Amino acid sequence: MRATKDLYPRLLRYAAPYWKGLAVTIFCLILLGLSEPLFPALMQPLLDEGFANKNPAYIIWTPVMIIGLFLFRALISFLSSYASAWVSNHVVADMRAELFARLIYLPTHFFDQTSSGALTSKIAYDVNNVAGAATNVLTTIVRDSVTLLGLLGWLMWIDWQLTMITLAMAPATIYIVKYFSKRIRFVSSKQQKSMASITKAIEESSIGHKVLKMFDGFRQEIEKFTNLNQSQRQLNMRSTVAFSAVVPLSQLVASFAIAAIVFISLNPAFGNEMSAGTFVSFLTAMLMLLAPLKRLTGVTASLQKGLAAAESVFEILDEETEADRKRLAQIVSFESLNFERVGFRYQSDEKQVLKDVSFSVNKGEVVAFVGQSGSGKTTISSLINRFYLSYTGSITLNNIDFNDLSNHEVRKMISWVSQDVRLFDFSIMENVAFGALVIDQEKVKAALKAANALEFVEKMPNGLSTIIGQNGVRLSGGQRQRIAIARAFYKDSELLLLDEATSALDTQSEKEIQIALDRLMKDKTTIVIAHRLSTVINATKIFVMNEGQIEECGTHQELIDKSGLYKKLFNTQFVNHKS
Repeated sequence: MRATKDLYPRLLRYAAPYWKGLAVTIFCLILLGLSEPLFPALMQPLLDEGFANKNPAYIIWTPVMIIGLFLFRALISFLSSYASAWVSNHVVADMRAELFARLIYLPTHFFDQTSSGALTSKIAYDVNNVAGAATNVLTTIVRDSVTLLGLLGWLMWIDWQLTMITLAMAPATIYIVKYFSKRIRFVSSKQQKSMASITKAIEESSIGHKVLKMFDGFRQEIEKFTNLNQSQRQLNMRSTVAFSAVVPLSQLVASFAIAAIVFISLNPAFGNEMSAGTFVSFLTAMLMLLAPLKRLTGVTASLQKGLAAAESVFEILDEETEADRKRLAQIVSFESLNFERVGFRYQSDEKQVLKDVSFSVNKGEVVAFVGQSGSGKTTISSLINRFYLSYTGSITLNNIDFNDLSNHEVRKMISWVSQDVRLFDFSIMENVAFGALVIDQEKVKAALKAANALEFVEKMPNGLSTIIGQNGVRLSGGQRQRIAIARAFYKDSELLLLDEATSALDTQSEKEIQIALDRLMKDKTTIVIAHRLSTVINATKIFVMNEGQIEECGTHQELIDKSGLYKKLFNTQFVNHKS
């Protein structure tokens, strides 16, 4: 848990660009605080001169002054609230934008280990609590501190000895606030994590609703969510106990001071000679101390809740973004790709996924990687795409080490089509031209036509402008795959990477997409990651993966003649296909 002295100054930096709004807020709050003692100050002449002496001037002007005071305070209060909200909403928007910008640049291994539900919770829920700590807490502290000082100043003016009795209660109040602050911070931190778990459960049930229905998983999901929900409720109640206790206990301590002052003021033995007006003014100011004291003790709870949220948000902001190299070298056109004794394992796994993998891909070749699931094929694809950089050995592009190339320089050379198609809730045209700063509509149409997708797109309600839903939910599997292929056509990179691009399709869709892929592969260097061996028969070189290593290499016929693992896999698939 980070210290408040480290977190709060960092939070205030987000409000710094809006210092004018913050200055207006603070100025208005100071005026509000200074005007607070004016009301008890009016009580003294109202009673002594108005009620006791029936002074006509006080009878006329005191009500006018009361109305003027409250009108002034109403205007200043509105202005301070508006300025504070203006700053607060800017802080929320800026933090949310910075958080999202950091998020999309984080490395792949971060997303491997973090649920999207937890990330959603941080952006949608935690940031609002952070903004409260950054601005609302500050305004409360300024307003109520000035109010307390003003009221104490008035009390000292009336009777400094009685006022010292009030101040004697301060240590007890400080102890109460400090004790409950630690408890609130601890519980709030748990609340953040609990809310992330709830968000994750909702997201999983929404995305997996078809599996949930087909496997009758309703009871299991409801029980899981109920447990998470109850856990959150219990944490909320623990937080409520701490929130609710700190103010009444502080007020209870203050009541002892009030009781002592009333006793001393009314007891002749102490020789205190106050007029009725002075006593009422003093007592009114004493009672008015309770409201700012309540808010100042309560603001600690809000501050700790906000700081717990800030700690959660800053965890993401402090994450290292995807490692990148400076642009030491530039690639004009693709010539070759080489892996030399490359090894790799995922951060969350001790098992070595790739072991001493070496191969080369030259311009114009069609190179395939085949093997059983878990043999390391997709990991090779991920390394080529620069999703992971923590490998051993050497990877070179055009004989230039990957360490001397930026991610952009490598990725601009690659058009990637994977089995796990990811589309965005944009129009078809925006999905095809994804990443392009300026969209060429004619080029989009040409890409769709080449991908055998233009016909079904033109039949859709809004054609190219049709919104396809989250991950293309309004499209069939084959249609989504063809949009992904069109996206590769539009990018038109020299190196084409096909990662199980047809494995999840029916026979008819696979044939149509294979035609589009053959068209896409023309005049390009192609790397094919495949499970179905029928799709790689014509490859220039086929690498057979087994347990993270290349076990065999050759053309289809050469590998069949070897009667090794490839032939065994081929025969198995052929027999299964025939049956």
